[in-house]
Amino acid sequence: MLAPPRVWQDALVLRTLESRLDIRNDRRQDTRFAFLIAAAEQYSPTTETLRILADGEPVEPAIAVDVDGSRAIRLSSAAERIEIDYRAEIAGLAEPLVPRDVDPMIYTRPSRYAESDLLGPAVRAEFGRMRDWPLVDAVVDWVHSRIAYLPGSSDHTDGARDTFLHRKGVCRDFAHLVIAILRAHDQPARFVAVYAPQLRPMDFHAVVEVLVDGEWWLVDATRLAPRERMVRIATGRDAADVAFMSNTLSGARLRTVRTGATTDIEVGDPDHGARVRLR
Repeated sequence: MLAPPRVWQDALVLRTLESRLDIRNDRRQDTRFAFLIAAAEQYSPTTETLRILADGEPVEPAIAVDVDGSRAIRLSSAAERIEIDYRAEIAGLAEPLVPRDVDPMIYTRPSRYAESDLLGPAVRAEFGRMRDWPLVDAVVDWVHSRIAYLPGSSDHTDGARDTFLHRKGVCRDFAHLVIAILRAHDQPARFVAVYAPQLRPMDFHAVVEVLVDGEWWLVDATRLAPRERMVRIATGRDAADVAFMSNTLSGARLRTVRTGATTDIEVGDPDHGARVRLR
């Protein structure tokens, strides 16, 4: 059981999250894994279970929490097959994260997949001297209208510049491009992995938080799911910080991954221009 923190309730919404990973380690060599699949620390699940089997035997992992509440499930194993099942129910809405004094500095810098320094000249010509909400709204609308959402159209090494040039991608590519354009205008923006009820097709989803008026606000240029019901998993500069599975120096491969996210109070016809915080 993962230890839950405090939460406050201001709605009777219930969200149910689940994910299952099936991993094969054909070389059977000792491998260090980190999984980011659990709801972030800002939530307090009413029920939460995590089951890990290594070659059919239960394993107790270590849990590491970063400054923004991402909970990494850490495991070292030489098992040939590793199975991970996670499930949680969250009642009500969580208290939004409070920006730190260092956030504007961290989240305006270029990063591995959000190359704002390389895109700067091109996007500044497009968006001029806009700032804050006029800039954010213009960037999200531009990415949504100019980039085609095509599953399988990008590679895991593609960054914002590739998406800008190729004009196609998936949710992580949309998020990286939004982040890079905003950072090129000195607007702090960061990458967030979420569970997204009503997302079709269901998967882990990538969105953006942008710092405006001293608060982190949630935007999503894909517009594939209502932002009001999303649940934070992990937060970082880009996808390199929030990958749902990380391992090095191994032959481990992900055979299957399944995710689910539902809510008992669905959102109909979401207002894509509404100001939403991740709760």
